[in-house]
Amino acid sequence: MNLLPFFEWCEATWIGEAIRGSLWLFPVIEAVHLLGLCVLGGAVLIIDLRLLGLGLRNHPVAQLTRDIRPWLIGSLVVMLTTGTALFLSESIKCYYNTSFWVKITTLPIALLFTFAVRNRIASREGLATTATSKLVGAISLTMWFVVAAAGRWIGFS
Repeated sequence: MNLLPFFEWCEATWIGEAIRGSLWLFPVIEAVHLLGLCVLGGAVLIIDLRLLGLGLRNHPVAQLTRDIRPWLIGSLVVMLTTGTALFLSESIKCYYNTSFWVKITTLPIALLFTFAVRNRIASREGLATTATSKLVGAISLTMWFVVAAAGRWIGFS
């Protein structure tokens, strides 16, 4: 299936053209995207490091997960909104970019894992770190690192 016509259509949208035609719009959107990445990274790190038993050991992981959830969801909304705008401004470049395909493939997997698997493990009450929690924390960190690294590499490709 050839997706190039869809990517060409995306780039030709009024949003894509407005961002490309503006001197400041792309850098401002990218800056907000990167701020969202910082918040997302912090939210992921706090929970995953706790699952690994490497931080905040005196705090129940279930309570941390509840406290961090609004930050995680808020940063995801910011990232997905700004990421879509950035994509629309350079869709054809993305189509030919391997890093984009790595990111766009890994992102839904990381989201599904975070909300379906990690949150289930993290919602368990107590302070104990188990082999399962360590495995889940390590997998989550790895997936989110791949998403972030691939996203960052889009700009260098």
